[in-house]
Amino acid sequence: MSLKKGVYVFCVIQENQQKRFGQITLNGQENEVYTIHHQNTALVVTKVTDEVLPNRNNLFAHQQTISKIMKQYTIIPMSFGNVFQSEGDALLVAKHLHLEFEKLFLQLENKFEVGLKVLAKQEWVDQMLKTDPVLSEWKDGKKDKDNPATFYDQIHLGERAQNLVLNIERKVEEEIYNPLLALAEAGKQNNTIPGKVILNAAFLIDRQNEEAFDQKVNDLYQLWKGQVEFKYTGPWPAYNFVNIRLRIEGKL
Repeated sequence: MSLKKGVYVFCVIQENQQKRFGQITLNGQENEVYTIHHQNTALVVTKVTDEVLPNRNNLFAHQQTISKIMKQYTIIPMSFGNVFQSEGDALLVAKHLHLEFEKLFLQLENKFEVGLKVLAKQEWVDQMLKTDPVLSEWKDGKKDKDNPATFYDQIHLGERAQNLVLNIERKVEEEIYNPLLALAEAGKQNNTIPGKVILNAAFLIDRQNEEAFDQKVNDLYQLWKGQVEFKYTGPWPAYNFVNIRLRIEGKL
């Protein structure tokens, strides 16, 4: 049985000259990373054999390649796993999406993404529970799980606890997310883990505002460090602010 060959796409850059970016290993096979072109738009690609599965080595190779290229270019990052049967198929997509690429390059020029997760400290959550006398009494008291009334109490208490968590998340949004959003080009709030990860945000930052944004993150951490931990990461490609589906018309 012959293995299926294809062309793997990492990202899109503005470049009208042929470029080569060294070697990369996907699926345990080493191949060159290079560009294919439509007008002034270039897809950064490599040749692959068989399906590219999301294992640790392949995921690392994908991210490593994109991180390397974003040091030299403004990029439109592609999600992991975009493989075409041939360079011709990939270029058909580049031609179809050319105008959309051009608009995105204008929006992403000189910008990058950072991530901020705010994790609640358990001691702070416990303190917040104590501010609600009903939740505090339930937390410290004995529960008779065999008592039917206890079951309905649990439903009621669950609603109270959920409202408490929502209030915490709203406070974090107002006092952490919104001040940072004011310094960013755009922001996005992703899914949280109630009571644990109370903010999971991505921000698109102009490089001219990088220092001011970093300082604001530090200032906010100093204000909140007794209640939460910050997990601040980046710079990243603007994954959260690009939504492009690479496909050939008439094919899924």
